[in-house]
This record gives sequence, structure tokens and C-alpha cells, in this order.
Amino acid sequence: MPEPTIEPEPTIEIVPPPPGEPTAGDLPPPLPLFVAGTRGLCPRCGARTIYAGLITFADRCSACGLDFAQFNVGDGPAAFLTLIIGTVIVAAVVVVQVAYNPPVWLQMLIWVPITAAAVVASLRVAKGVLLIVEYRQAAREGKVRP
Repeated sequence: MPEPTIEPEPTIEIVPPPPGEPTAGDLPPPLPLFVAGTRGLCPRCGARTIYAGLITFADRCSACGLDFAQFNVGDGPAAFLTLIIGTVIVAAVVVVQVAYNPPVWLQMLIWVPITAAAVVASLRVAKGVLLIVEYRQAAREGKVRP
């Protein structure tokens, strides 16, 4: 019976940042995730530069040059928030309908803008938080080795 082989543990190589890049001593301490995501703060330098639009990421941080395109936030926050906000809104619609029996047009007049505002506001926070988590955890796209 052949003896089992023990593979050596992989080594971790610490690579210094390129010249001109800020180091950990140059950067402010990270804020709590929810605060940083709500304010749209760059995960590296803390400047308010994540968003170019209401929920659109900027290409890079104008303060420190961090490339936001390298992070893959995807549609995860949108799908998750749609389910949560949809559940809350439907429950509220049912409660209002049972309690007050308003006409359908009034229900739509009330709930469509509330739903849109809730989705956009929460999506902005969720996308910002996810980008910051990806940066802090050094998450990158997965690859399958042949």
C-alpha cells in the first residue's frame, strides 16, 4: 500500500502597493458598512465618490483612483430587495384594503411611488455596501482551473 503524500501548505506572498498608491497608514479607518454604503464612500479613501448617478457607480474614485469597475456587484441586491420590499408593500396593501377599502386607483396612487422610492433608496445602500464588502474582503471573480 503506498504511503499518503502530504502536500505543503501554500505560501502567501505579501506584495507591497505600487509606488504612489496609499498604504494602510495613509488611509482613514474604515467606517461601519451601513454608514459607508449609505453615504457612498470610497472603500479605500473614504471620499464620497462611489456613485456617478442615483444608483450608477462611477468608473473610478476621483480622490484616490480606485477602479470601481473591477468589482462585480451584479443583480444580487436588486433581486433580494425586490422580494423584501415586495413582501412589505403587499402586506401593507392588504392591511389598508381590509381596514379602509379604498378604490384600486387610490391604492395604486399611494403604493406605486412608495415602492419605487423604497427600491431606489435601498438599492443605492445595498449596492454600496456590497462594493465595500468586496473591497474589504479582496473578493474577485472566481475561476475554474483546468
